[in-house]
Amino acid sequence: DQTAPGLLTRLLRLRPAEYLELMAAAVYEVARRGEGIICGNGAPYFLRDFGCALHLRIHASETFRIGRLMEQEKISDEDAMKLIEKGDSDMRGFMQFSFQMDWNDISLYDVIINVDKIGLDSAAAQVIAMAKTRQIQECSLTALETMEKLSLLKRVEASILKNNIHPQELFFEVPETGVVKITGLINPLHTVGDVLEIVRAVPGVKDVVCEAERHPLGDI
Repeated sequence: DQTAPGLLTRLLRLRPAEYLELMAAAVYEVARRGEGIICGNGAPYFLRDFGCALHLRIHASETFRIGRLMEQEKISDEDAMKLIEKGDSDMRGFMQFSFQMDWNDISLYDVIINVDKIGLDSAAAQVIAMAKTRQIQECSLTALETMEKLSLLKRVEASILKNNIHPQELFFEVPETGVVKITGLINPLHTVGDVLEIVRAVPGVKDVVCEAERHPLGDI
């Protein structure tokens, strides 16, 4: 399970780094708003250091999942089983491939709810109640600002990758909201102006501080 199977494999093979940067940007943006529910998408990894993020694992037995999927999709139990196995394999492979995380590691989650035991309605009510607790509601302004800056940083990095500018020696920071700082060396196939144009075009960028220089090979 070192590769992400199915659709995820195709996406990650296309532009692995860009795909993950965009995913991170989306997760941080939703989290910053404070009322989002993020299903998977690397949220246990991206939000692992934010105390106001409530990480949940909803568990159901194979029998429960098959029955529910048969009812929802009007399919046979055999087809439902195949879909469940593929979905679990995709998620397990994605987490391992992208973040070197074991999807079944219970330390990733704050709460694990067994819907076989308490039912879906009770599970939903408990999740809502937990989300309203003081510990979760008191997400500091600093944390929200950090999420906003991280979202912008990931969008910038994804845009750089999308435009085929290899960032091995190029570094980006968001020291304050809307401001991007660039340091390091720029690939000799590109100019400082190329990088500035790309970064300035990213939504949310208000100012760019560029201390990067073109790689010396570009002057040969």
